[in-house]
Amino acid sequence: MTDPLIAGIELGGTKIVCLLASGPQDVRDEVRLPTTSPAETLAAIEAVLDRWRGFAAIGVASFGPIDIDRASPGWGSITVTTKPGWSHTDIARRLIARYAVPLGFHTDVVGAALAEAEWGAARRLADLAYVTVGTGVGAGLVAGGRPLDGLAHAELGHLRPRRLPGDAFAGTCPFHGDCIEGLASGPAIAARAGRPAPELAADDPAWDFAADALAQLAQALVLTGVPRRIVWGGGVMAQPMLLPRIRLRLAESLGGYLALSALDDLDTYLVPAALEGRAGPLGAVLLGRLALAG
Repeated sequence: MTDPLIAGIELGGTKIVCLLASGPQDVRDEVRLPTTSPAETLAAIEAVLDRWRGFAAIGVASFGPIDIDRASPGWGSITVTTKPGWSHTDIARRLIARYAVPLGFHTDVVGAALAEAEWGAARRLADLAYVTVGTGVGAGLVAGGRPLDGLAHAELGHLRPRRLPGDAFAGTCPFHGDCIEGLASGPAIAARAGRPAPELAADDPAWDFAADALAQLAQALVLTGVPRRIVWGGGVMAQPMLLPRIRLRLAESLGGYLALSALDDLDTYLVPAALEGRAGPLGAVLLGRLALAG
């Protein structure tokens, strides 16, 4: 038996990737679209799905924040976002009404976590976290092979970390200023250093400030007891000097607490993503597969 075809949609803040596939070795079509207004963007996605048809389910891995509570009247929608015009935009219910197939709906980082667990850097691990560091900072949690859900999805990028002594940088988050996203995202690093992250030297002090904040996010994940591995993706993590600094800061911060074998080798516990740009849309395919399985 072959795996069913799923229409996977990675809905990003600047672009959309639509994938008709059962997995990375069976991709029938891929379409990329710009993210513009909700009306224009959703109509463009529907035009792609109308052309495909024949899919067994739909998976949507979306930028957030989103409502994932099935008991909520707002389930399947984007909630309050800084992206103009997108707050309270319904996604899931609109697509279900049009196509009448099971639909899985979650964040893009949870989608990426699922994909990295199935085919990437955390293969064969049922419990993991995926952290993306780019325009923002987000973390997706998977436990027992499924998204770790409750009232809402995790927003660990907005934790308020302890500041390094003497650090007076105000941060860039419009909601919290010096949360982890406001200290370690690409825009935050650029604001602190005065130039974009890819232009910074390996020994620029901005990397130490970012690594300290991200290590505190990693410690929060470790202390939840959930992830057997933490996978790191996003454009900022492409800078090779950053992940070793995070490992070092995490070891210092834990101070020997938690005698877990997984933490004995942080080089294999904190690892770079393997699927790169395919993680999001492949994760959307897996969300559709989970919805189909019930």
